[in-house]
Amino acid sequence: MNRLKDKVAIITGSTSGIGAAMARLFAKEGATVVICGRREKRGNALAQEIRKNGGKAMYHFLDLTQPETITALFADTKEKLGKIDVLVNNAAAIGLPDGTVEEVTPEMWDAIFQSDLRGAFIATREVLPYLKENGGGSIVNIGSMASTGGDLGATAYSAAKAGVDMLTKSVALQYGKQGVRCNCIRPGLIVTTQNEPFLPQFTKEVFLDNVAGTRYGRPEDIANMALFLASDESAYVTGQILDVDGGISCHVATVAQFRRGESHTWDH
Repeated sequence: MNRLKDKVAIITGSTSGIGAAMARLFAKEGATVVICGRREKRGNALAQEIRKNGGKAMYHFLDLTQPETITALFADTKEKLGKIDVLVNNAAAIGLPDGTVEEVTPEMWDAIFQSDLRGAFIATREVLPYLKENGGGSIVNIGSMASTGGDLGATAYSAAKAGVDMLTKSVALQYGKQGVRCNCIRPGLIVTTQNEPFLPQFTKEVFLDNVAGTRYGRPEDIANMALFLASDESAYVTGQILDVDGGISCHVATVAQFRRGESHTWDH
């Protein structure tokens, strides 16, 4: 229960979903958690819940489209809590318009890159001096399986998340000698109470057909990996892109179809 004892962890976009699951788990494991996002009411309620259960947490407003709020987040955390040990770059807008190359406008492209890559870059850039002053720390980026290959429609999103992968490797290389580790988690389909009402049944069936296991991902699956990467247990792990997707990325694209045909791929 003390895997993050005495650590101060900032988790962006943590008022609900995956971020909230990470906040609860990090606090349970001894961290002082800074919950941040745009939804003040939810953020304060989650912080209160964690404190009620014996954990340590506070809420801070954050809007990745307003760089001054990123600067304030780290400065205020250092002032109030004395240090920063962990940053989880989880925040990203949901449901931004995307499409094929011909459908995506420069404005759509810029909005997605601001949400899914630029925000993580600025947050990382701003936190680095605090981590170096602290003698090191861990940055955990939340990427996406969309960065592993081309997509029929999510052109800008997949490109932005591929950028998160490479940002991860660059930070790990450039700042490892100063004690800073940086890794990236690529989730598969993670079903939350917030997104499930909007997930088409067809989409859920496709993912379930392609995972190696028997269920969709849960926020806790990502939280557990983030906990490992934030903790000293992963002290020799950096620059890694880790898939937490139920095994969907471990096979060729035709597996689901062959499985339905009860074939071992080549012997049908």
